[in-house]
Amino acid sequence: MAEERILMARIGAAHGIRGEVRVKPFGDDPLSFTDYGPLETADGKRRLTVSAARVQKTMVITRFEGIDDRNAAEALNGLDLYIPRDALPELDEDDDFYHADLLGLRALSADGEALGKVVAVPDFGAGTLLEIRPDIGASFFVPFTRDAVPQVDLAEGRVTIVPPPDYEDEDEDRGEDGEDT
Repeated sequence: MAEERILMARIGAAHGIRGEVRVKPFGDDPLSFTDYGPLETADGKRRLTVSAARVQKTMVITRFEGIDDRNAAEALNGLDLYIPRDALPELDEDDDFYHADLLGLRALSADGEALGKVVAVPDFGAGTLLEIRPDIGASFFVPFTRDAVPQVDLAEGRVTIVPPPDYEDEDEDRGEDGEDT
């Protein structure tokens, strides 16, 4: 379900003495947060405009207009930066989704059984996953592939989950303490 604002980046530590900060981007393109004009803080009280940005390893070294020294840069540490949802371009393909649109969707089995809700869309390096949180019990992950998630219906607010064939076997091979038996 789409929200009104989308989290694009989080400001980290100051970088140098001239007002630059390290920014952790939350997009496929690390510089994409610079494309949408001013960014808002979570409380909506502050708007920051990027004046320069460059990728450095996993972070983006960023300069914001009006932030000219280390003290001002340090004051930004930890701020989340948002854009309005409607600023994002429409997706061209039917199997492309913004993560924010997937959060909160009901997860159902192929038989229609309620499995929980999508609470996160992480990618730990081996591919995108959906984290499903059931009403009772621990969250679980399923690969966000066409085989495991054959249907995403944003209009109805649901995803269909078909766990891989050996998905439940892993839990059966473990004892009560989580150790292999």
